[in-house]
Amino acid sequence: MEDDMNQIYNGGCACGNIRYKITEEPIFMNDCQCRDCQRMSGTGHGSYLTFQSRTTVKVEGKTTNFDMVGDSGNIKTSSFCPNCGSPVYMTFSAMPELFTIHATSLDDPNLYKPQAVTYVKRGYSWDHLDPALPKFEKMPTG
Repeated sequence: MEDDMNQIYNGGCACGNIRYKITEEPIFMNDCQCRDCQRMSGTGHGSYLTFQSRTTVKVEGKTTNFDMVGDSGNIKTSSFCPNCGSPVYMTFSAMPELFTIHATSLDDPNLYKPQAVTYVKRGYSWDHLDPALPKFEKMPTG
């Protein structure tokens, strides 16, 4: 029986041109309601798993990247498939060691277990998220 602490996170884009494999556990899983995430997902929020070190991440395929300035003033880079347009992962200039994947890019999206909702100040009443999750006006620190 496989130990949950040795879970491998596999996934990629809709057409299969981009694939990733991550061999560590995420440090944070969240639903984010900021405007950038709403626009990238086409819904009221984005759902993400963030990993502490890029050294445990293997990505195959070439992505197209789009830089945007977050509410913090820092650059975040969205990487998506140039063929099918699926958003796959994000990186952050202020925290270059972190690697964040879109939950729906996982081969098994059931591995996603949200821990919090961030940027609720940008949320909409029609975007119904788990009411039991802790909610943060912005991104929590520390």
